[in-house]
Amino acid sequence: MKEIKAIIKAYEAIEPGIHAALATVVRVEGSSYRRTGARMLVLDNGSWTGGISGGCLEGDALKRARLAINSSRPTLITYDTTEDDPHQIGVGLGCNGIIDVLFTPLDLNDANNPVETLKSCTANGRDTHTLITITNVEGKWNHIQRGDVIRYTGPDNLSKLFSDDLAREINDRIHLQMSEAKSAPAQFKSADRRLELFIEILPPEIHIVLMGHQYDIYPMSRLLKELDWRVSVCGDVMKINPLVLAHTDVIVAPAGLSDLTIDEHTAVVLMSHDYKTDKKNLSRVLATSASFIGMLGPRVRSERIWRELEEEGSAISQADMDRIHAPVGLDIGAVTPEEIALSMAAGVKAAFAKRNGAFLKFRDTPIHPRT
Repeated sequence: MKEIKAIIKAYEAIEPGIHAALATVVRVEGSSYRRTGARMLVLDNGSWTGGISGGCLEGDALKRARLAINSSRPTLITYDTTEDDPHQIGVGLGCNGIIDVLFTPLDLNDANNPVETLKSCTANGRDTHTLITITNVEGKWNHIQRGDVIRYTGPDNLSKLFSDDLAREINDRIHLQMSEAKSAPAQFKSADRRLELFIEILPPEIHIVLMGHQYDIYPMSRLLKELDWRVSVCGDVMKINPLVLAHTDVIVAPAGLSDLTIDEHTAVVLMSHDYKTDKKNLSRVLATSASFIGMLGPRVRSERIWRELEEEGSAISQADMDRIHAPVGLDIGAVTPEEIALSMAAGVKAAFAKRNGAFLKFRDTPIHPRT
């Protein structure tokens, strides 16, 4: 989401007379530094925002984007880094992947151009959005063309574009991707027509609620803002370091916890450093929809809290225990507040990505799922 926000900001700052194109990675086969959904806004004055690789393809992408702008026509370019063809962009990089990039010239007066569609998604709070990008069409299609981006709102907006049978087939595939929370390309064909799509699942940014007021809130909030997560602090407002203000979206007193939007994309970390406060806050947080609850401090401290809650008739269910991470963070040998913040942020990311946070050198499958 950070890259999308940066692209929107650059798009809104485009000066009169400047033309632009959006490059979007719509398919990856094999290995690639960036995955599907990576974007790059290119202006015809040579400036750009975002990226589609680690820097190796951006030079050619600038040329391709300008060609798309000059022709006023979206183009789909395939970069193959698996071949030893000296004429192929990316040869010798060792990425061993095939990357399809869609270059779409932007009509700045079109309220439905791809960047405007992205803006409409970011303006809708904490919703998860599904975008359908038309990457290729063959045969006769009356209402769609390559480069169109459709914000999926339900079967109704598909039925306006496709025949009943095709709309149902696309809708089924969209719901499959939504259930897996994964973006993916898709193909649909009949006897005389062919359609290729990129179905993109756009969840909101991770929201993290830091419950406490001690000095370690500052390095934690600063790191999280660099990741462009939504950061809320719940604690004694009078005791919170004023520097934290620059790195948070909202600060509330303990009584204001219920005013925060805490959903399945939210992590809460209990870090008040006060036993009774953390115990009280744990009970409050368990009543929310937060999918991650972190408890700072040694395991024995957390186990004592759980035991006391059980003795008081508030035993923690197994489902809730699955949400609790205590001690919070990954085992990286963190010592300083900054290192501890890194450990905790990495642990939250790993949990949301459904990974165990182990060394990649010990992973016996590819880092990302292969197509």
